[in-house]
Amino acid sequence: MSHRLGTGGRLIDRTRPLDFTFNGKTMRGYAGDTLASGLLGAGQTLVGRSFKYHRPRGIVASGAEEPNALVGLGEGQRFEPNQRVTTTELFSGLKAASQNHWPSLEFDVGAINAKLWRFLPAGFYYKTFISPRPLWKHVYEPIIRRSAGLGKAPDAETRDIDRYEQLYAFCDVLVAGGGVAGIRAALEAAQAGKRVILTEQTAHFGGRAVVDGYEIDGQSAESWVDAQLAALQGMDNVTVLPRTMVAGVHDHGYALAYERVADHQPGADKPRHRLWRVRAGQIVAATGAIERPLSFAGNDLPGVMLAAAIRDYAVNFGVAAGKKVAIVTNNDDAYRTALILNDLGVSIAAVIDARAEATGDLPAKARAAGIRVIEDAAVRKVEGGKSVTGVQLCRFNSDGGAVFETLACDALGMSGGWSPVVHLWSHCGGKLNWDEAGAFFRPDPNRPPLGHDGKGFVSCVGAANGDLGNEGEAPMLPVWLMPAQASYELRAKAWLDPQNDVKVSDVQLAAREGYASVEHTKRYTTLGMATDQGKLSNINGLAILSDALGQPIPQTGTTTFRPPYTPISLGAITGEARGEIFQPLRKTPMHGWHEAKGAHWEPVGHWRRPYCYPKQGESHAEAVSREINQTRKAVGLLDASTLGKILVKGPDAGRFMDMLYTNMMSNLKVGKCRYGLMCNENGFLSDDGVVARLSEDTWLCHTTSGGADRIHAWMEDWLQCEWWDWKVHVVNLTEQFAQIAVVGPKARQVLEKLGGDIDLSADSFPFMDWKEGHLGGIAARIFRISFSGELSYEVAVPASQGLAFWEKLLDAGEEFGISPYGTEALHVMRAEKGFIMIGDETDGTVIPQDLNLNWAISKKKDDFLGKRGMEREAMVSPDRWKLVGLETLDGSVLPDGALAPLPGKNANGQQETQGRVTSTYHSPTLGKGIAMGLVHNGPERMGEVIAFQSASGGTVSARIVDPCFFDKAGEKQNV
Repeated sequence: MSHRLGTGGRLIDRTRPLDFTFNGKTMRGYAGDTLASGLLGAGQTLVGRSFKYHRPRGIVASGAEEPNALVGLGEGQRFEPNQRVTTTELFSGLKAASQNHWPSLEFDVGAINAKLWRFLPAGFYYKTFISPRPLWKHVYEPIIRRSAGLGKAPDAETRDIDRYEQLYAFCDVLVAGGGVAGIRAALEAAQAGKRVILTEQTAHFGGRAVVDGYEIDGQSAESWVDAQLAALQGMDNVTVLPRTMVAGVHDHGYALAYERVADHQPGADKPRHRLWRVRAGQIVAATGAIERPLSFAGNDLPGVMLAAAIRDYAVNFGVAAGKKVAIVTNNDDAYRTALILNDLGVSIAAVIDARAEATGDLPAKARAAGIRVIEDAAVRKVEGGKSVTGVQLCRFNSDGGAVFETLACDALGMSGGWSPVVHLWSHCGGKLNWDEAGAFFRPDPNRPPLGHDGKGFVSCVGAANGDLGNEGEAPMLPVWLMPAQASYELRAKAWLDPQNDVKVSDVQLAAREGYASVEHTKRYTTLGMATDQGKLSNINGLAILSDALGQPIPQTGTTTFRPPYTPISLGAITGEARGEIFQPLRKTPMHGWHEAKGAHWEPVGHWRRPYCYPKQGESHAEAVSREINQTRKAVGLLDASTLGKILVKGPDAGRFMDMLYTNMMSNLKVGKCRYGLMCNENGFLSDDGVVARLSEDTWLCHTTSGGADRIHAWMEDWLQCEWWDWKVHVVNLTEQFAQIAVVGPKARQVLEKLGGDIDLSADSFPFMDWKEGHLGGIAARIFRISFSGELSYEVAVPASQGLAFWEKLLDAGEEFGISPYGTEALHVMRAEKGFIMIGDETDGTVIPQDLNLNWAISKKKDDFLGKRGMEREAMVSPDRWKLVGLETLDGSVLPDGALAPLPGKNANGQQETQGRVTSTYHSPTLGKGIAMGLVHNGPERMGEVIAFQSASGGTVSARIVDPCFFDKAGEKQNV
């Protein structure tokens, strides 16, 4: 039966009909409809089933607060579950299917749960699925898994064919909400010359004012909105974004906005969704208010809707909720719905007002229009099964709720007052006050979200600030349950969260069982955990909880408001980062050269580094040996651009460096370098690298390739969360510079051939110094550091000059047989010197003392990160495993990670061990296998032979030796 009105429908174009399907049935709507108005217009009031009891569910709201009407939208590569029909714009060919039922929407066997409601109260799963334990895996778990979730997940093999994008934007003022208050705020800011972004989550601006027929400045709200919007769109400093929802507000004026660009135009040559990352000086929340439902028995039946939603459908889309509509309210606003429907020819059964007297202007206008008003009345129960057939009426304050009349109707509008949408205000810590007159939480202007300057950066205007525009209306009566003294039978059928089937009686049960915290009650009952995130249910729920606990609502408080305000598609969150660029490879400036030379690649974090450069017919092992021999004999080149380069600058930079590193860094002289260790709070080694002091207030920290982003984030975390008042700035410069290690006895001669203004002699440029100047006409910063034990210079040049400098080095070193070497040669040469490698010698449980690095731990500092962790009993135990060198008796190579077994089992029933191999290689320099490992009391057992597991399953004997196998005196690196 069609519910489409012959008149009304300001947003639809009746000359452009659109066909769509719901559960395979073809229906017709119009351009401008939402899927919700299309369904209602076609007479489809039953749209889904509830989660727990599988009760019939219909459309309740007209916006993002809709809890019930979720559908699977589209098919194939454009299928998406759990889409709200109220926010889905209708388009030709749209295919929608209802969810959470079997075998059909009309006949759902899961509805048997509704008959068992006495056995399925709040928290029943916590009490039921416990014992006997054997039943869990074979009975409980399969049932729960089949019942879990809403909707059907897209086929894993079906790739989403739409595209998504992200944009970064900067503005002085970001306005969230395109109603009258939001437009005024945007105009005021724009006329003051500020850069403004105005967003509106729907396709149309104006909010409630245009629906409710207000006048602004002597003209209709609709005309005013159109004029002001045109003015804003004509300003160069204003960006107007319809279909864009500000999803969350974060620290420092950072906001995420979600634009649904082409949901209503599938297949269009444009991104489906766009995620805006906005930095704003000020954020104005003009997000309006949401009408609250009322709780009474049967308030979940299809046909029971918010009163304001009923008038939205009538005014905007020319759709009536029913042929004969009753309205129940505790405030004057609901009378607007009655008056509008009456004007459009819809029969009004009555307005049921819980107040003893309805004395305002709107009730008077209703009476004058011939609309019946019943005072001091409540809905005792809604009659009907899959749709409303009538309502039983009782006196609001009556004991037991004796019925005094039954009204015949096929739809019921309910209005329990309005709640400001304070989510954006609350996301960043803005506090709320309870407004007793309006019975809602509103922003507290004295406790706003604070920016880095200590000032508020979010403001609320209009209804979002509690200014509901209801001046002159009679006071509302706070009503949380009808009737006020409802029996248990009625309370057990009065719904708070219709999607999750949370009833008034469930919240009262939670209170009786000790859940005094609203957060605990939320999780125990699942109140507000549905897809609408409590937009309709939370205030009513916490009011019921407060009453059960015998305390005022402000004392109970609210649950936490978290972004996003409404769900954001994973596609928008991902943007272009999918397929080959899901995790883009990071490439050094010389990557193409390495590729052309046939480099074999090794993944290092997000980087790809050359493992070795095999020649024709050469194995990887042979290539590694050749590269090492060439470097030790003459000169080699290593692309070290991937090493982390983090600049630390500021008046407190030295203080900060001393806290980050185990050794002292504040006393490092300008022009000098120092090796340093970083530990986490537990004292475990996290990263290492060479630090250079660039100026009095500036240090450059080199980190491991895979650690640069992590260490930069670690620094920022401490500066932002703990030492926020320290004057320090850190910048990750890793990709700004190419860094090349020129290594070997001929390294100095190669650099000198390039020519430049830097004295490279040993006397002028000793080990662990750095200098700036030019080499081969390219600006360079040179560090005299070595990870190979050879004479070595690491040269940093601008990334744009990296390849050119690399090629200059190859030309200059040609007479010495210069060749590149890869990461494996690097690892072998460092192991020959006994140098540790983060990730090889460390595993998250190793402290510097385990690696004989006590010398790198300052005794002059009172504190550093990890100091207290190192002082725990287990960390100072004399029985710890410590680093040693290992040589097999037969010269073979120990297996990587091999354990040294002992007789017996440990407390976990595993084989007792006394050590493990951390690094193991064949050394072409020494002509035998070498290894490093952690061994119980290792340094005290020099010369002892112990057995390690072999690759064949047996054991191989190895002698404990000094971990430095080559040039222990360091003569080669200091030449």
